[in-house]
Amino acid sequence: MIDLSGQHVFIAGGSRGIGRMTALMAAQAGANVTINYLRAAEKAAEVVAEVEALGRKAFAVQADIAEDGAADRAVQEAIAAQGPLSGLVVSAGVFEPSPIEEMSVDFWERTMSVNVRGTFLAIRAAVPSLRQNKGGSIVIYSSTAGQRGSSVYSAYATSKGAQLLFMRSMAKELAPDRIRVNCVAPGWTDTDMSRDPIDAEGRESVAASIPLGRIGKPEDPAGAAIYLLSPLAEFITGSTITVDGGFDMRG
Repeated sequence: MIDLSGQHVFIAGGSRGIGRMTALMAAQAGANVTINYLRAAEKAAEVVAEVEALGRKAFAVQADIAEDGAADRAVQEAIAAQGPLSGLVVSAGVFEPSPIEEMSVDFWERTMSVNVRGTFLAIRAAVPSLRQNKGGSIVIYSSTAGQRGSSVYSAYATSKGAQLLFMRSMAKELAPDRIRVNCVAPGWTDTDMSRDPIDAEGRESVAASIPLGRIGKPEDPAGAAIYLLSPLAEFITGSTITVDGGFDMRG
């Protein structure tokens, strides 16, 4: 059984979708949770209430982690409320399409800012507390798009590929501090962020393209993240767990 008792997990982008499910599953495993959100204050409050209903402590903090200094402030507020961090999950991100000939510089830079710069700033903010705590686990939600590329979603795929290489670099750099850094790469997952693209493709068609025969649920990638946060994964760093129902292994 996975046991996160006594841990304090900070979830960047924890008010909805996979981030929300990660918060709930971490609480079910015994962790106290800080939920970072950008705009969805009501949604974040709902997650706090759900975590507290599970008997764990929860704290919500507003911050745009892509802004220099915002992640540092949010982490310090979380530490003041619930003590040093033992885990960080980076779930904040944007997923938007644009054909190359229609893609503006602002669109490209916004995607890189949220998905890459935000990841960098969140990890930079969390590392001092993880060091103080004599180690911990960082989990980045990337995407299978970052492993294989994706037409029309090229900016998103590029940002997710950058996350994968940043993860491997951080895993090497932080290993002496016993800080493990890994990625979870979901495929098609039914969240509010991906619902429109799934509907545009056709739900039956998407499900049929996945060897396990269904579209992913938030619990699927969240379960992989909870494993990586746990002592069961204490010898795993620099790795990516692909959670896509076998989509990428199709012949």
